[in-house]
Amino acid sequence: MTTQASHRASTATIATDLPQESLRVHPDDNVRVALRDLAVGQQIEDEAGSLTLVEAIRRKHKFALVDLAEGDIVTMYGVTVGKATRAIAKGSAIRTDNLEHFTHSDTPVSRRQSWQGPDVSRFDGTTFDGYHRPDGNVGTANLWLVVPLVFCENRNIEVLRQCVADALGDDPFRDYKQLARTMLHGDTSASLSAPLTSPFPNVDGVRFLTHTLGCGGTDDDAQALCNLLAGYITHPNVAGATVLSLGCQKAQIAMLKQAVATKDPNGLRPVHYLEQQASDSEDALIERALGTIFDGLKEANQVTRQPAPLSKLRIGVECGGSDGFSGLSANPVVGGTIDRLVTLGGSGILSEFPELCGVEHELLARCVDDATAERFSSLMQAYQRHAEAVGASFSMNPSPGNIRDGLITDAMKSAGAAKKGGDSPVVEVLDYTETATRTGLALLCSPGNDVESTTALAGSHANLIIFTTGLGTPTGNPVAPTLKVASNSELAQRMSDIIDFDTGAVIRGEASIDELADALLALCIETASGRYTTRAVGLAQHDFIPWKRGVSL
Repeated sequence: MTTQASHRASTATIATDLPQESLRVHPDDNVRVALRDLAVGQQIEDEAGSLTLVEAIRRKHKFALVDLAEGDIVTMYGVTVGKATRAIAKGSAIRTDNLEHFTHSDTPVSRRQSWQGPDVSRFDGTTFDGYHRPDGNVGTANLWLVVPLVFCENRNIEVLRQCVADALGDDPFRDYKQLARTMLHGDTSASLSAPLTSPFPNVDGVRFLTHTLGCGGTDDDAQALCNLLAGYITHPNVAGATVLSLGCQKAQIAMLKQAVATKDPNGLRPVHYLEQQASDSEDALIERALGTIFDGLKEANQVTRQPAPLSKLRIGVECGGSDGFSGLSANPVVGGTIDRLVTLGGSGILSEFPELCGVEHELLARCVDDATAERFSSLMQAYQRHAEAVGASFSMNPSPGNIRDGLITDAMKSAGAAKKGGDSPVVEVLDYTETATRTGLALLCSPGNDVESTTALAGSHANLIIFTTGLGTPTGNPVAPTLKVASNSELAQRMSDIIDFDTGAVIRGEASIDELADALLALCIETASGRYTTRAVGLAQHDFIPWKRGVSL
């Protein structure tokens, strides 16, 4: 199995020689991808014959294999990724000034009849060490959760966070505090007290959520927040929770209790609800809250890691800070990992509906029945209507960073992003805050915003998250360990403090997608067992942002 030390060493190695300079991804494509900077006049060998570049092509960007007229369709990954807005000469770069977003979303759908999973013989009989919950689910972590029902309680949440961190000797920012003290006072001897040994060795920590919602919005916003918080409270990685309420806000305790009861009808998790406006004082509120936290930790500490089958793993997949290599290396490797997990009886969740635009017909063909396909179509259309109502569209999804690194249109970005979901059948389609219940691949309606989407994945009970990136992002999640996967080795080396896994060997031709998918699944098992600590967890990167529907792409 991969150890943390050996894996860190592997991400620091970069090869300099590329076996090929460009790549045609699919036989039907009429563009190629530059794998390194290419010079004007350079000869390119393509399956259809050689061509001469009429301009320099930057690494990760695409160039035309044929002369394209205004209105011609550009194809990559074998799907439509845009329409030429003016003539594009053979050997010229594909840019925002000559290509616009366009898809064939009305492509007729023929249901796929069968699917052959990958070879998973090396994982036969493999288990992970997880926390078994009374409802039959298994956690990859054992956490106590502290959440506010309204933004008015964020200050009290922060007070509790600092108090608990100090009491447990679990301050992730101790080194930064020492650095600041040294910089200000110039006294390196004025060190902070040494870390304490936690009295709860079987608990992975206390997580404190904050947010900006709970009041001042619509009734639907309040209900969505309660549903999301209920998903976190009943998450397999959560042993129990302390909830702080002001009292007068829209998101009432009764609403959250009902949402929790819907997801946990037998009341198997302890949840403590405290209301500030019903307390004698703020001091009394903090004291009561601390009591519930420490009592909860004592109870949670009674549970230990025990072997569990891989069918109990549910991995959410996400991408952010994508580049022109993401759809060639990181995303296909993650897709291969999900296909392996599904073949072994486990589950995956593919999110970010704006980044499925243009590949809907492929996902519809993979749906196991008409009802699943119809729900996917319905939720996609509803999301598009919400976006249009505020003057937005899916075509606005690519960020300046995406475009700068070769992702010119939303359809081009989507075609690569969808690779994270592998090729297995779609067994379930979830609306935002709904809990995944079936084994296999699920689609989750969430925005393209990184943290809003990872927040949604954990809310739907992904007990592990894989996050691919080509440009680099520190994103993590409060309750689901998040593995960061780099599309290129330069990033893996330069930002090694936030990257867990490097797929750059695919671009260099030094490793296959299958080889790295096996290695990534092995790392997932190590992470789920608590033997590998993800960079995001080590950095206390606990990002949590609820989604206000229709506003975010």
